[in-house]
Amino acid sequence: MTDRPYTDDDLRAEAARQHATLTQDPDFMGVGEQMSGRFVRYEVVDPDHGGLMPAPGSPCWDDLDEDQYDQAQRKIHDLINGAVDVSEWAVSLGADGLEPTNHTVTLDNADGPFIRLHMAFHPDMPEHDRARFAMGLMKVIAHNT
Repeated sequence: MTDRPYTDDDLRAEAARQHATLTQDPDFMGVGEQMSGRFVRYEVVDPDHGGLMPAPGSPCWDDLDEDQYDQAQRKIHDLINGAVDVSEWAVSLGADGLEPTNHTVTLDNADGPFIRLHMAFHPDMPEHDRARFAMGLMKVIAHNT
């Protein structure tokens, strides 16, 4: 028995609830403010640690003309509003010490993506092992579908 009136699951549930609340109904002007001074394109330079650097020659959002900037801001705002709530997953991954990666396995049907698996790995797992696992999983799924 513990002295605290809550469990680790209770903590995760509340963290997921708050995480979801932070992403609901983003302020349109706030989206534009977040774009200010940021580059349009980035590239991963350290995949094991999520390191990003501006892609060579990438403009900043501020370099776009007013119409291009406004259109991009609206599309970004719409993408945030349309994003699915993965707060519980995000909190659980962090609590388990796993890192999300760009590795995915996608199964398509005639209408586009039907199933997509996003992967997270222990930070000590080397990138080549992560890639090998993703490729192996893709081959197993392809062989059995």
